[in-house]
Amino acid sequence: MRNIALLGSTGSIGRQTLDVVRHEPDMKVTALTAHKNIALLEEQIREFSPGIACVTEAADAADLAARVADLPVRIVCGVEGMTEAAVDPACDTVLTAVVGMIGIRPTIAAIRAGKDIALANKETMVCAGHIIIPLAKEHGVSILPVDSEHSAIFQCLHGNRQNKVRRILLTASGGPFRGMKYEQTALVTAADALKHPNWTMGAKITIDSADMVNKALEVMEAHWLFDVSYDQIEVLVHPQSIVHSMVEYEDGAVMAQMGAPDMRLPIQYALTYPDRHPMDTQKLDFFAIKDLTFEKPDPKAFPGLPLGISAGRTGGSMPAVFNAANEWANAKFRNGEITFHGITDMIAEAMDRHKVIADPTVDEIEAAQKEVDDYLSTL
Repeated sequence: MRNIALLGSTGSIGRQTLDVVRHEPDMKVTALTAHKNIALLEEQIREFSPGIACVTEAADAADLAARVADLPVRIVCGVEGMTEAAVDPACDTVLTAVVGMIGIRPTIAAIRAGKDIALANKETMVCAGHIIIPLAKEHGVSILPVDSEHSAIFQCLHGNRQNKVRRILLTASGGPFRGMKYEQTALVTAADALKHPNWTMGAKITIDSADMVNKALEVMEAHWLFDVSYDQIEVLVHPQSIVHSMVEYEDGAVMAQMGAPDMRLPIQYALTYPDRHPMDTQKLDFFAIKDLTFEKPDPKAFPGLPLGISAGRTGGSMPAVFNAANEWANAKFRNGEITFHGITDMIAEAMDRHKVIADPTVDEIEAAQKEVDDYLSTL
């Protein structure tokens, strides 16, 4: 039996996780957390019967408590409430699907409580990988990647850890603007950027995919998850999204994980690892596949990718600044306040202003975020 605390249950990954649980009789949801979607969270509580549920604001918690007063569920709120859900003795696995750095403290608490982590929150590893990885080793906790690309790498490494990795080949779909030059994306809108050709995702990550900031975050995440240098990670644009990523070993052999673009597959694998269970996902028809193509990313057209890799190479508190600035810029673009190019301009400006802390604590990571928030909120 896998007992799961699901942080971020009303988002895209959260909803797909619950769809996996519906088809897995040996899985039980012990806790659900959400931001503000109280109506959907109530439905999920009634269907999955968790012992604890959390929302961000106290007023929403009071509303939710009134809605589910007929059920034996405890309602909590804030980061403290999310942390309480993550360390709940009833759970053995915490799937972190929240968006943003808010996932860091609950994840650290869960690791210290001996919970395995199914990781779908990039920010935790991007901003605090130097804390998370040693802590997981200290407590004997597994970090099981949920991102399709990192799950693919994880699967390609399974059974091959004794062999030396030459390169991680991290694939990217290219998003809706693949093949366009920098000048051509000057006037694109958020509505244009949200039309992802292959994946159904939340608005924030879909925009991140369109400007390849998401891939930069994934490069930083791969650096920590798989203990490889930035020189060992190469991004390939693969528009078909069938090869989810690859690992090249020192003898030249390349292992690839392939499948139809369906996030339920990596979610299920993280929750059933090391076993594989049947799934009603679309199966590949190799006779119907016309092409599997790979292209070099264009760093001039999509400067978010080299900018993020630069932040990762700098290390310390700089990835947290990159991430925090992107959260602001992404939201402003979605709201029509800045242009598509303004996203990376805003990130670069925040990075230029920052004085790097080499080995930041969680408090210092949060201070770096506040520094960015204070500055960008005035623009």
